[in-house]
Amino acid sequence: QVQLVESGGGPVQAGASLRLACKAIVLPSEGYAIGWFRQVPGKGHEGVSCITTGGGVAYYSDAVRGRFTTARDDAENTIFLDMDNLKQEDTATYFCAIATQCAVIRRGLRPRDFWGQGTRVTVSS
Repeated sequence: QVQLVESGGGPVQAGASLRLACKAIVLPSEGYAIGWFRQVPGKGHEGVSCITTGGGVAYYSDAVRGRFTTARDDAENTIFLDMDNLKQEDTATYFCAIATQCAVIRRGLRPRDFWGQGTRVTVSS
């Protein structure tokens, strides 16, 4: 069973930087996409970024492009989300996810996909 554990969230001030990490305890045996989405109560799913099995970054949402960077460390089975110039509207719970395609992480997960417990990011003015 795929297991994902996020870390690195917390309270920060607007303009600050923060790094989130997601360690995969178990990975799928076949090709997959791995990335981040965020949720705010009442606003639903928002795909943030995604990397394909080949390692290419396939997606950044318009809201974070140019400020957030996703990278992966295959030796540690870990992906990162480096968030710069944080804004109050980035306040959310951030989840790491694995799915068959980046389009799924972007649009919304299905019951057969995998995600972690989430890590909370709170950006204050």
